[in-house]
Amino acid sequence: METTPTLATLTNFQENGPFMYSSGLPNAAHFSLLKEKGVTHVIDLIPGDRSSEILTTSELGLDYFNVPVDWEGPTLANFLNYAAFMQSVEVSEDKVLTHCKLNWRGAAFTYLYRINVLGENEQNAKKDLMAIWHPNPTWYAFMNDVITHYNALNNRQVAMSFNAALPESD
Repeated sequence: METTPTLATLTNFQENGPFMYSSGLPNAAHFSLLKEKGVTHVIDLIPGDRSSEILTTSELGLDYFNVPVDWEGPTLANFLNYAAFMQSVEVSEDKVLTHCKLNWRGAAFTYLYRINVLGENEQNAKKDLMAIWHPNPTWYAFMNDVITHYNALNNRQVAMSFNAALPESD
């Protein structure tokens, strides 16, 4: 027996603010539900052939943008590309879904955007991040690079209030 998709069935779905959502990989039914919730823009952080999602979002009239983030090597350029797109969004009218496969990349990117661009309290943004995952050393280093970049740009001293997750041993 198949259940009707809801946003609760969308992997690691979060409302990160009035205009920001993040999640794991949505299916076509989830995209329809998100559109009903007011989502107008989709940022996909998954690399590779995304033609199926491009078609699905296009058919629904959603603005689609792909930032292909390599899981083993996220870069400052990836985040700056993401941030540039986010800043084109009319936050009083539009809503954005940032997604990847499990919302690990998405949670990291929304956390970084919230603390570096929106100026939100790091502790508040951290709660959403940690509800999804605890960044490993690779992602922690990437996130630190992004924060260092924005600290220099904005003459601020934002810092992560957590350490990298310890690598799992075999």
